[in-house]
Amino acid sequence: MKKKVLYIIAVIFAFTVQPVMSQNVLFNAYFDSVHIDTKEMRIGEQVKLTVELSVDTGYVVDVKIPNSLTNDIEVLDKKEHTTTDNGRDVYMNECTITSFLDAHQVIPPIIATVNDDIYYTNSTSLLVNSVPIDTANLKNIKGFNPVWEVELTWEDYRDTVYLSFLLLVFAILLYWIVVRYIKNKPIMHTVKVKPRDPSHLTALQKIDEINNDQALQGEESVKDYYTRLTDTLREYMQNRYNFNAADMTTAEIIDNLLRFNDQEAIREVKELLEVADLVKFAKMQPSQHENYRNMHNAIDFVNATKNLEEENLIAVETKVLYERSMTQKRWLIAAIAVVTSIVIAVITLLVIDLGHLIG
Repeated sequence: MKKKVLYIIAVIFAFTVQPVMSQNVLFNAYFDSVHIDTKEMRIGEQVKLTVELSVDTGYVVDVKIPNSLTNDIEVLDKKEHTTTDNGRDVYMNECTITSFLDAHQVIPPIIATVNDDIYYTNSTSLLVNSVPIDTANLKNIKGFNPVWEVELTWEDYRDTVYLSFLLLVFAILLYWIVVRYIKNKPIMHTVKVKPRDPSHLTALQKIDEINNDQALQGEESVKDYYTRLTDTLREYMQNRYNFNAADMTTAEIIDNLLRFNDQEAIREVKELLEVADLVKFAKMQPSQHENYRNMHNAIDFVNATKNLEEENLIAVETKVLYERSMTQKRWLIAAIAVVTSIVIAVITLLVIDLGHLIG
């Protein structure tokens, strides 16, 4: 009863309220472009309602269009645009509306204010029709078909397998890097240490080079001759006996040799070193015979004092430890960040792929 009363009132209102026209304002509502007041539609369809207000230029206009025209008519979309023609502003509001109630529904007037004056459009209505049911073929209406089981192929879960394997590899790598960084283990390398050549062979080779060097045979080169010869002997004694012969005087060298050698060998090398001192500091000029004899004294001294055990040394492997530097630590931190990012990315892709596979 209440609905009928409201319907009668709305119809009376629709016929009594006319489009507002005055000397300056024209305000109305209509369907489509043919300016009809009543629109017929099927339930759930969408139709366009146009609200048009024309007023002289310079007026302040506010058109109020609600989101729902009635309890059963909903405004889905509103598009507003304004044009100016012959000194008049035209405000167009195109509203897309719908309804899910199959009835003849009256749309109340739309309200607008123009310079604080209130205006109303004409009333419009919707005739909403329901979709007819084919009662003659009710037996043919069936429920949903059962879900079909689809067998998965290799192409369906191939990406999942690859991503799982990739995740496992990078997870192991990340674990290894983190453990290395936490424990701060030094880097260990196995190095094959080759023994140096026997000191006496090295000394004899250098003495032979001195003897064959033609630039050292003249009198003007005698100082260079004895300098190279004594330097070779000092190097040999330093490697052979482990004392710093290179920085010692002749007397200091002899004192150290007395602990290891016989007097005859020391006498010969002492004579050689003393002659070399005289040549370098007193500008002595020994004869060619003396040079030859001192050369042989050097060779005899090396042969008399050589250590035969050096010839039997072989290469040995040894492990060398290097403490991790700050640069290496920074590289480890950077590697942890990169691998962690890759792991997160792979996990994300794997979750997405599993979602597609399950879905």
